[in-house]
Amino acid sequence: MIFASDNWAGAHPAIAESLAAHSGGCVPAYGTSELDRKVEQRFSEIFGREVAVFFVGTGTAANSLALATANRPGGVVFCHREAHVNVDECGAPAFFSHGARLNPVDGALGKMDAVRLEAEIRRFPPEFVHGGQPMAVTIAQATESGMVYSPDEIEAIAAIARAHRLPLHMDGARFANALVALDITPAEMTWKRGVDLLSFGGTKNGCWCAEAVVLFDLSKAPEMQFLRKQTAQLFSKSRFIAAQFDAYFADDLWLDLARHANAMAKRLADGIAASASSRLAWAPAANEVFAIMKREVATRLQQQGAVFYDWHVPQHLADSVGKEEGLYRLVTSFVTRLEDVDRFVAACRRTTAPQRCHD
Repeated sequence: MIFASDNWAGAHPAIAESLAAHSGGCVPAYGTSELDRKVEQRFSEIFGREVAVFFVGTGTAANSLALATANRPGGVVFCHREAHVNVDECGAPAFFSHGARLNPVDGALGKMDAVRLEAEIRRFPPEFVHGGQPMAVTIAQATESGMVYSPDEIEAIAAIARAHRLPLHMDGARFANALVALDITPAEMTWKRGVDLLSFGGTKNGCWCAEAVVLFDLSKAPEMQFLRKQTAQLFSKSRFIAAQFDAYFADDLWLDLARHANAMAKRLADGIAASASSRLAWAPAANEVFAIMKREVATRLQQQGAVFYDWHVPQHLADSVGKEEGLYRLVTSFVTRLEDVDRFVAACRRTTAPQRCHD
């Protein structure tokens, strides 16, 4: 019953086989092999237009490099208060952009509120040199709360960014999970709605270690070549990242893996909602489930073999979590089994607070 993180899941067999198949012989290095070019072209086909693709090793590197392309002196990046770039990347976006600041914007369930974004950007008038200057807006799809921006919500944020001449970046660590949840095309979730820069994640969804920066503005590509090298993300044997993406995209494997993870999350959420020992904090949209339960109940579940993490309580939920309760995150992945979900749900039904033991 492993619901700690989709980062705990290994690599899908097809991706492992692709790595093995491309491990022999000699091919040109530093992203110039035939396989690299093939996968780059595949990205363009997936997004329905020519894109510039830069393979990197981690999602933090992808986010930081993407934002660094928009760097300005005294730069300010607008992100959700609970965004991964703001709370989980150890200042890497600021480090890679030589000191740019992250300015938090509020919004329920990890989604940036467009009205509040406009207000925050206006706090930095261009004539006021002491405050710094806006340089980019970034959103996560799916969010840290497991929710998904609708195409219209993305477009509304993009319109504000565009009005202030700011690029819009999307952190797509769980891009596939969000995509299948919305049942739209990659183009409809990105550039057709105003996204300029994308961190495309594969690691959480079956890859071993495969992330990419996707640029929809091709004029930024020459500068990104140097940024990637300078930040030690230009892999000499980049064919091993390309090999993962090659198998990932074949026969829409990436979408099938995400659909499975999302389906397991829905089953898990339905079971939690029906139990007497816990309740959903909110309904999941992708593959992350957030539950409220008494701490002693969570401890008992963990003692029975369930693995999941406690989670910080967001501001909008502060009055809904009791003193003896906690908020907990459970994440499903492509390796989550139906029987493990059902075991956890059954354990929830058996594990109740002491006063209910004889109900």
